[in-house]
Amino acid sequence: MRRALLSVSDKTGIVDFARGLAAGGFEIVSTGGTARTLADAGVAVTRVSSVTGFPEMMDGRVKTLHPAVHAGILARRDEPGDLRALDDHGIRPVDVVAVNLYPFARVAADPDAGVGALVEEIDIGGPTLVRAAAKSFRDVVVVVDPGDYPEALETLRRPGGPAPDFRLALARKAFAHTASYDGAIASTLSAVEVRDGRFARVAAPAEELVPDTLAVRAERRRTLRYGENPHQAAALYATGDAGFGGARVVQGKPLSFTNLLDLDAAARLAREFDEPAAVVVKHTNPCGVATAGALSDAYVSAREVDALSAFGGIVGLNRCIDRATAEAIASTFIEAVVAPDADDGARAVLAAKKNLRLVLADCPAGDARPERDVRSILGALLVQGGDRVTEAAGPWTAEAAGRPESGLRVTTRRRPTEAEWAALRLAWRVTAHVKSNAVVFARADRLAAIGAGQMSRVDAVKVAVMKGAGLDGAVAASDAFFPFRDGLDAIAAAGATAVVQPGGSVRDEEVVAAAYEHGLARVFTGRRHFRH
Repeated sequence: MRRALLSVSDKTGIVDFARGLAAGGFEIVSTGGTARTLADAGVAVTRVSSVTGFPEMMDGRVKTLHPAVHAGILARRDEPGDLRALDDHGIRPVDVVAVNLYPFARVAADPDAGVGALVEEIDIGGPTLVRAAAKSFRDVVVVVDPGDYPEALETLRRPGGPAPDFRLALARKAFAHTASYDGAIASTLSAVEVRDGRFARVAAPAEELVPDTLAVRAERRRTLRYGENPHQAAALYATGDAGFGGARVVQGKPLSFTNLLDLDAAARLAREFDEPAAVVVKHTNPCGVATAGALSDAYVSAREVDALSAFGGIVGLNRCIDRATAEAIASTFIEAVVAPDADDGARAVLAAKKNLRLVLADCPAGDARPERDVRSILGALLVQGGDRVTEAAGPWTAEAAGRPESGLRVTTRRRPTEAEWAALRLAWRVTAHVKSNAVVFARADRLAAIGAGQMSRVDAVKVAVMKGAGLDGAVAASDAFFPFRDGLDAIAAAGATAVVQPGGSVRDEEVVAAAYEHGLARVFTGRRHFRH
């Protein structure tokens, strides 16, 4: 009788897997909670203590760390000396190992979990079993993902057993599983300090964004339709279940690399707003942004900012999609939509658009700690903290600008009106998500025009003027300072009445003088938002 060792934290599918193995003539050896789960389901189980001759001890800390277990896994079936050693010590080979590890990452995600709780979630026996079985992949089937149980059962029933390439694929996944697990532990322990002789969790220091050694742990969640072009292979890898790592694709054609880049750009901008907001993105740049009391009104306003560019665009929403919003989206050609959720009425409407990709992803603004942004260049990786628009997070007002901590400073005698303050805040949040050099025009509740990715700010203004349908009375935002007054002259000529920018140019006085001449209200934020 062949032997299978099952010891899992995630018990999804384990009962059916064990039943299938038992039906195929395997003896099932198991530990702790897994053994109880199988026994309760009526599966015959041999306790691992019966194999080792030792009881599970120390609250389960020591169960499988024994030669009677590991020799059975590590013995080379084509090495006579290994087989003699098994016979000499009465040890039976183990042919299948199904193990997944303690939920360390889940516990670590709870900021209230203390160091003691973290330590107890550091699995010792599990990774050892997985590594041993993966090392012996030519002889042992190692399964760490419940999704692989059905195929493993099917291949074990075949004459000759699982094919070598399947064994190798399972071993690769097993080593990736343990590497990810160890990486999560190392990362979490970097935020543990000794205080007054005791271990305590602390907020991860900023420098951990750029550690001495960067360990990127990600698993492939889906193979993509293609990359930036059809001849490029692509896949989505996730470092967790937040954002697009845990996204659900409800309907539509398979996603491509560029679809996901655009969806990410739309979701990032949509989450800047507390009020119902809609974003339309084309080639990672927003071409329409609007807020309103109703999500459907926000979407229609955002679409109409640049209806021509919105055709075939990507939509980002910061609220659950309702039927009215879905009907507005379905009235035009949209490639994909990302939102936190969609109600039944909305799903029924969008289902009629069979090629429309509906992606549901939870993309909250998150805590105060910056996200890590990793990009590849030739032969290297660049790492930085994620950018966030935190300047005067609440409504922009004259009172807010009067508080030094807000970062806002009015540099002209004319102060913005209440409507201009609202428009300036919207413009500032949008410009941080536009490719540099960026100049955007906005009104209190919507984007008016956008000039993205130009080599000079004057050209960015020209593009915005070309795209906008009349900008009189709008306000403008620039993601970085104006190096010369010509950019401000162009903004005034376009019809803007107020402008927000970081400031900091050696010619700031010259630019301020231009604002005086044109009667513009001008606000400095003291912070730049380049996006390359």
